Amino acid sequence: MEVIAAHSPLVTFAVGLILVVLLIAILDLPAFVGLAIAAFGVGVVNAIFLPEHSLADAAADTAAAFGGGMEGIGIPILMAAIIGKSMLESGAAQRVVRSFLSLLGDDNADVALWASSSILAIPVFFDSVFYLLAPLARSMRARIGKNYTLYIVVVGAGAATAHVFVPPTPGPLAVASEVGASIGMTMAIGVGVALPTAFISGLVYGRWLNNRLDIPLRETMGTSTDELERRANRELEALPGLLEAVLPIVLAVVLVAAATIVEGLLSPPATIADIIAFLGDKNVALTIAAVVAAFTYLRWSDLDRATWEDELTEALKSGGNIAAITAMGGAFGAMLAASGIGGYIAGGLADLGIGLLVTAWLIAAVVRIAQGSATAAMLTAAGIMAPLVGQLSVHPAYLVMVIGAGGNIFSWYNDSGFWLVKEIGGLTGAETLKTWTALTTIIAVSGLLSVLALSTVVPLS
Repeated sequence: MEVIAAHSPLVTFAVGLILVVLLIAILDLPAFVGLAIAAFGVGVVNAIFLPEHSLADAAADTAAAFGGGMEGIGIPILMAAIIGKSMLESGAAQRVVRSFLSLLGDDNADVALWASSSILAIPVFFDSVFYLLAPLARSMRARIGKNYTLYIVVVGAGAATAHVFVPPTPGPLAVASEVGASIGMTMAIGVGVALPTAFISGLVYGRWLNNRLDIPLRETMGTSTDELERRANRELEALPGLLEAVLPIVLAVVLVAAATIVEGLLSPPATIADIIAFLGDKNVALTIAAVVAAFTYLRWSDLDRATWEDELTEALKSGGNIAAITAMGGAFGAMLAASGIGGYIAGGLADLGIGLLVTAWLIAAVVRIAQGSATAAMLTAAGIMAPLVGQLSVHPAYLVMVIGAGGNIFSWYNDSGFWLVKEIGGLTGAETLKTWTALTTIIAVSGLLSVLALSTVVPLS
């Protein structure tokens, strides 16, 4: 029994993996139900092997983890549903798309989306960027008639890459603090690593996959494909002006970015800081953006007030389903994490006789795959590697980069981000694995290679 107990985190991980694949991929249960059963199952295994967990608590722990997930993503996803519905059906998304195309041409539509997501994700959380740009990707597909696979990949790649490499986003900011790397140097090196990584994972992989996988538009976030395609062919005069069209995105980005910058880099008077922190909270910022988008929808549609309200309610119903699935995916990952799988794996890898940068990447990568949370994986690896910083022959900022790269690898069923991309993008499970899971893995590997190459040429030690 002691031998089994010593290996219980691996047993827990195996049980969780088998359950989620069996229930969702093979038996084809609704994602929320399959994830809930898998999370309960992991809780039961934890109760069997770990004395601090009881069978009576397994269900309550799962519910608490689900509630914690909803606390983080519930309001943003519901407001994102309103923003997406409103921007798509008011024609605002089409106005932005046509402005991109008039500037860069149809052949470079992917470059416009890639650059937008990369830049926006530096001051804004990944999920917020995806909420805001997914409607543009759908509208771009409706306008051009193809390349939805490519548009989803470039939006995801740009946002995910900037999010794990470039402060002031919280992940690299926290890791930099843990290992004692200066923020300025981390930002500079982060941009140097993020650019080639985002290019490879977004434009190169996206164009390659697009030639092999054609993902159709499907109804999601309360908007039908027929309505989307009809809006794509409206006369330009029937669309909102560019400033009004882009205003919800600009408001959300400016408010969240201001809060992020103030929190991480500046020290204004307390009252001003409190106001900025309130307005820049993603719940508040996306609510403001949703209100603005909704009234643009009302202005540029022929709906009466009651019908407009009904349409927004339908969007909220769709958003509620997405929020529930996303939060339960996070709860499944949290129950795996409660087994101690992260520390178990990290402890086994810490003493490997390989270079410190590769060791840090490997720890973050394996912990990420096992428990789902990129943030937890990054902080676990940072805590283990921090005492070894003095042995580095390169600048500590490179250590931040490899930890961020490893922590981004192979987003799958135990990561709430997987479900967010799947549901908001209107993808199947297999399509999400081929797009999102694959590109997060490419980001991790190409990020490591970029760091090793850059640190060899410019060690900055």
